[in-house]
Amino acid sequence: MKHVKHILHKEKVGGRGGVLGQIRPRFAPTGARGRPLLRPRSRAPKPALRRRPSGPRAATGHAPGADGRAQRLPEAAPALPSARLQDGGRPAAASPPRPRARAARSRRPSPRELHPGGGQSGRLRLFPAIVRSGGRGPARAARPSVASSPSAAAGSRGAGRPGGPAWEGAGGRASSGRAPDEEPRSRTPVGAMPCGEDWLSQPLGIVQGFFAQNGVSSDWEKKVVEYFKEKLKESNAPKWVPSLNEVPLHYLKPNSFVKFRCMIQDMFDPEFYMGVYETVNQNTKARVLHFGKYRDVAECGPQQEVDLNSPRTTTLERQTFYCVPVPGESSWVKEAYVNTNQARVSPSTSYTPSRHKRSYEDDEDMDHHPHKQKDQHAGAGQAGRNIGGLQWCGEPKRLETEASAGQQLNSLNLSSPFDLNFPLPGEKGPACLVKVYEDWDCFKVNDVLELYGILSVDPVLSILNNDERDASSVLDPMECSDTAEEQRVRSPPASLVPRIHVVLAQKLQHINPLLPACLKQEESKACKFVSSFMSELSPVRAELLGFLTHALLGDSLAAEYLILHLISTVYTRRDVLPLGKFTVNLSGCPRNSTYTEHLYRIIQHLVPASFRLQMTIENMNQLKLIPHKDYTANRLVSGLLQLPSNTSLVIDETLLEQGQLDTSGVHNVTALSNLITWQKVDYDFSYHQMEFPCNINVLITSEGRSLLPADCQIHLQPQLIPPNMEEYMDSLLSTVLPSVLNKFRIYLTLLRLLDYSISDEVTKAVEDDFVEMRKNDPQSITADDLHQLLIVARFLSLSAGQTTLSRERWLRAKQLESLRRTRLQQQKCVNGNEL
Repeated sequence: MKHVKHILHKEKVGGRGGVLGQIRPRFAPTGARGRPLLRPRSRAPKPALRRRPSGPRAATGHAPGADGRAQRLPEAAPALPSARLQDGGRPAAASPPRPRARAARSRRPSPRELHPGGGQSGRLRLFPAIVRSGGRGPARAARPSVASSPSAAAGSRGAGRPGGPAWEGAGGRASSGRAPDEEPRSRTPVGAMPCGEDWLSQPLGIVQGFFAQNGVSSDWEKKVVEYFKEKLKESNAPKWVPSLNEVPLHYLKPNSFVKFRCMIQDMFDPEFYMGVYETVNQNTKARVLHFGKYRDVAECGPQQEVDLNSPRTTTLERQTFYCVPVPGESSWVKEAYVNTNQARVSPSTSYTPSRHKRSYEDDEDMDHHPHKQKDQHAGAGQAGRNIGGLQWCGEPKRLETEASAGQQLNSLNLSSPFDLNFPLPGEKGPACLVKVYEDWDCFKVNDVLELYGILSVDPVLSILNNDERDASSVLDPMECSDTAEEQRVRSPPASLVPRIHVVLAQKLQHINPLLPACLKQEESKACKFVSSFMSELSPVRAELLGFLTHALLGDSLAAEYLILHLISTVYTRRDVLPLGKFTVNLSGCPRNSTYTEHLYRIIQHLVPASFRLQMTIENMNQLKLIPHKDYTANRLVSGLLQLPSNTSLVIDETLLEQGQLDTSGVHNVTALSNLITWQKVDYDFSYHQMEFPCNINVLITSEGRSLLPADCQIHLQPQLIPPNMEEYMDSLLSTVLPSVLNKFRIYLTLLRLLDYSISDEVTKAVEDDFVEMRKNDPQSITADDLHQLLIVARFLSLSAGQTTLSRERWLRAKQLESLRRTRLQQQKCVNGNEL
């Protein structure tokens, strides 16, 4: 009886707990020697002593000459002194610069030499030092460099008396973080906020206004966040924000306000950046303060230099996540988000691409029909001259931000294609480097987030990263803590992996676009939606049961258990035991048939995210199911089992034949077993395994009993065998109205989020009932059977919209379990020990 009470107590303990604690991969320390936070870059020859040269150098790019061909730009040589950190984070006195190796570089080229026909300013890269976990100091400091990229910068005109500090945006022309190709923005006076749609197209102007009003105090950062929060609370405001999931990257304006629905695939090391920095005009000695938050590149006007020794410079910290689109996201989810998005975007007119614009869906079509792509490129050379796949037309234009991966690799001298590290094959959409400034400890790997932030796709980032690789090849290897692979992962081309500087971020409970995003909050709209839908829950369940009965070839009992499986979720954990998991093994499926494929297609139309894993000897031996740590590139390499919570994983054993599993195959089968039994995946960190809890619904389709463990086995008994399975399933989907199908989707998502409890009265009745069951059949009724009954009763109650267990639902659960056991016994008598 004590054991019975213990099991009941585990069922009664309230709430919907999540994953306990925060799991973050431990990155191996790469060095303990402290490095300067900011250091000039140099192309000086390797000195005799083993020390990094301190002479600055400029990043170079290409610009078209008079004949339209690319010409090598002269190198800028800004005088940026070395900076080493003192206690407190401020730079110490600079050491004198080294003499230049060649006299040809002693002259600073003019802005027009840097950019013929372009802007008249350079930009100083803000990339910070990277903090290594476990080290005594920053392992490697990024080096600021002036990039040859035209932009509007913070000038010193009207900045107050010579030599006196001024705020960025205080009079004159202010730095606003524009991309090189953007049109000149209207001047905003100090204290005035841009109005209308400026918060979408010019979010850095909003930030600049608050910075100009509040100065270096932290109030301006809080006001920026509150401003965008209030903007997004306005009617349909989130729908007007362009989404990287739906809008191709080349349709988005650089430095605009965007959103991104994604999963955290990896966490990089925290990094330092200049939160506030000061520039000095070389002629007038006027000083201007700038903000570095939400930026990758520092604004620096003509005749201006960043004063690294300024006492006003502040060093702050931010966290970088590598985020990918939600793995396995269903097509109906993507279409629904596209239909609800009202963002007005159009291809940029400030540059001419070398190919037609197309969406991610068109890209997928091109993969299957490569001849279309050849036709599109047939006349590209007539409109302008192609240079490395990027087209110039008459005057300098901004490089197309969606250049192909092969074109980017040529410019970066990389021999292998850039791996976007998607967990599942065939995924589309951009991966992003996400810069988080507040509360990043709330997020962990595999969390699904909705991010609102500022898009950064500056081509300067790719140029600077390329220069860093060139510099590291001539420097002492002991001085270069980052390998070429790690630099490639940490700083990929911005056209392939854009940056998002997060202003607002929230963890998503679900990704179903038919439901409000946050159902737990006491919001009137969410409460009204839930109460309205719960009032019509019974007819929806009846229709769904009939729909799944037809999908399961007339087996209504299997349809009942499939509904319980689809709404199951891990609601809490007791020690290592996950409570609420309900893995179903659907045996009796036809062998070597297309039935399981069509059944998975039905499930795809119902759940927001899913994946079908064909369990064959070849797949088990070759597929990478378990994520592992690559210490050379210092990143987490994804595997097929790196999935977000509430993903439906369908494992198809009907194609499994006799064969030999190698070591990798044994590890993969073990990983699947651990996933089903313990709802965890042991990520491989070479020297140790790290447990990552998960919440994945696993459905196993097999001919006989599955080789994998399952909480419940239901044997399929078809009542009809259609002559053409594909036509049958297609007609089944076509007969369901879209509105009814949407109700099914809301039903399955909403019931996962409901709370559940068992009253004391029902608890006493369940105890007495179990004691009677043990008396009648002490050999076959065990504590595991009681746990199974309680799980079935829980999800059976929730499927009817009841958040507490009633006597009626308990008896119905016993009836379903009795029918299922009887069917298994009958099948065992027919097939011997096959079950």
